[in-house]
Amino acid sequence: MVSPSTLSARELKARLDAGEPLQLVDVREPMELELAKLAEPVIHLPLGSSPSWIEQLPALLDPQLPVVVLCHAGIRSWQFGCWLMEAQGYGQVWNLQGGIDAWSVDVDPSVPRY
Repeated sequence: MVSPSTLSARELKARLDAGEPLQLVDVREPMELELAKLAEPVIHLPLGSSPSWIEQLPALLDPQLPVVVLCHAGIRSWQFGCWLMEAQGYGQVWNLQGGIDAWSVDVDPSVPRY
């Protein structure tokens, strides 16, 4: 089984600060995104609405660029990352360990925890 690599919130912050060309994908539901979100631009692909965006995935995510997937705690994002790699053939996929909650604790305390 292929699975995404793990990336800590601090590692992600360092990569973003270095200007790495990362595609940040947030798989949380719209209400969760309203509660807490990164200041950086993300591609919002809520898992509960996948029928509305799944056919557009190749246009939404460049398979040649690294993808970092996040959710609230890192479980849904890990599952989505596995699917991206196994079913869609994406090669460079990372899961934000601990999700947006870890980002709030370790990087940016201004992002609300929920």
